[in-house]
Amino acid sequence: MTSQELELLHETTLRILEEIGVRLEHDGIVERMLAAGAKRGAGPQDVRFPRKMVEEHLELAPSRVELARRDGTVDALASDSPSVFWTNPGMYIWNGRERRELKSADLAAVARLCDNLESVQGVMGMACHDVEPRHRDFTGVRIIAENCRRHVRALCFTPTGMEALAEMKKVFPGNWLSVGFTAHGPLRWTNLALAIFEKSAGSGIPVTINGEPMAGVTGPVSLAGAMAVGNAEILSGIVVNQVLEPGRPVIYNLGLAHTFDMKNATAVTGGPENALFAMASAELGRFYRLPSSSWASTESVLDDGQAAMEMTFAIHTHSAARSSLIWGLGQLESEKTISLAQLVIHDEIAGYSRRIQRGSAVTPEALAYDLIKEVGIGGSYLETEHTLENFREHLWEPKVSNRRARESCPGPLEEVARARAEELLAADREEKIGAAELGELKRIEAAYRARIG
Repeated sequence: MTSQELELLHETTLRILEEIGVRLEHDGIVERMLAAGAKRGAGPQDVRFPRKMVEEHLELAPSRVELARRDGTVDALASDSPSVFWTNPGMYIWNGRERRELKSADLAAVARLCDNLESVQGVMGMACHDVEPRHRDFTGVRIIAENCRRHVRALCFTPTGMEALAEMKKVFPGNWLSVGFTAHGPLRWTNLALAIFEKSAGSGIPVTINGEPMAGVTGPVSLAGAMAVGNAEILSGIVVNQVLEPGRPVIYNLGLAHTFDMKNATAVTGGPENALFAMASAELGRFYRLPSSSWASTESVLDDGQAAMEMTFAIHTHSAARSSLIWGLGQLESEKTISLAQLVIHDEIAGYSRRIQRGSAVTPEALAYDLIKEVGIGGSYLETEHTLENFREHLWEPKVSNRRARESCPGPLEEVARARAEELLAADREEKIGAAELGELKRIEAAYRARIG
């Protein structure tokens, strides 16, 4: 978008918030917003946000959000930072032959595999069918933390579960755990979402604020109109969070928006419009000086060409747009399902895209004039020390994509990736967590299981 288009979208969003407002299905939050300067809307839980209130609370949100991994690495997200990649939440797992309900052992395998994948910086919680739904948030975090050292993005199922997550965050230093929630529009935040924001406030837990308009259903069919609705949802969510906890780290996410297939009556998550929403999310993040997020997705239900095509387009266009955080690695079936083979493949796609984004620096060292002079006309660079010492820095090498001749090709990509996942899991016997920390997570888990029932 041009700067004029961004300004027009922003102005339209402010009109929506000031003249129409947003429904906040939580009486306590409504009162907090009114006390902070909001105005009553048409309904008892409808709140209008004056321009000045929006602008003041946007200023409170930090422009840099640090997401820690437990190996000591910190991913610093900003509106112009390189993309960070996370996995996909879901309910099922695909093994190449069948889709079945996801269990705790599957989440553990996903987490352990991610600890061995270069381009995966965070692991999202999933709906484990062998865990009581009211326990899935904090139990999921314990499972992930027990099996990998990457950043943990918890799923939130109940307000009380969110209290458990706030306790768990204290077990390790830094922002090793984050949360997020999505507006259920148009222009509506549910009681559960607002209760999660309230219960997580005060702990410095980073939160991703998701707008999810579906163009043609919960937003205008024109992409710009859907963006305006989603932007209003996100900005209102940011205001709510800054009222509850001034200075809370937030991540702007319009990249979850999607469209509606008018022929098949299904949500579209892997189309070109999804890439346009993700690009807009990155642009608006820069406009507001906030880290941005997007969701890479495919409708494919199989390890097939469609999955590869849609995820390649998504991962590359999102990272080229400089979306700060891209999640969805490993997924099939519009987020419902995760596949270990796809997780390996998507890690490779992300690595490919990251190499492109890194570019090729033109410096005196990289130009290597003295070497060119030394080798001269008709010589070879293959035998030089320069090639031996520098090829790994300059040349990206795939882990599962084939570069061999037909006679020695190891097989179809999905089979090679599945074997690679099994190999990595079999080789990884390392303990990921200390006994004291695991004991504390289990203590919190047991206490909240008993409390919730």
